[in-house]
Amino acid sequence: MAHGDITHIDIPVSDLVKGAQFYSTLFGWQIAEVPGYEGYPMWQAPNKISGGGLAPRSEGFTQPRSYVEVDSIDDTIATAVEAGARVALEKQPISPTSWWAVIVDPDGNEIGLYEGVTEAEES
Repeated sequence: MAHGDITHIDIPVSDLVKGAQFYSTLFGWQIAEVPGYEGYPMWQAPNKISGGGLAPRSEGFTQPRSYVEVDSIDDTIATAVEAGARVALEKQPISPTSWWAVIVDPDGNEIGLYEGVTEAEES
């Protein structure tokens, strides 16, 4: 994906099993846990492009969060902070070749950032 593309959407759910049943029934999403990411079932839309995860709902995660592909999380955070954003979650590793972070825009919207490549892209 290119810089600026929406790459992933996390949806907070109170019950992972019930959430998976709801979204697969409602939208026909394929939902499964991926080895290494137990407790975080990932969904894929029928177009095989759109996808994301069902994450446990928590006090700090109550609304769906979109993740945007960026060339550099560090550069994007610096630009965002200069433009009035704040960092909600510093850059964290997902895998040896991918990272994520969360910023909050000046209006209070959380935006996830994603940098890296997946194993499928490496092949």
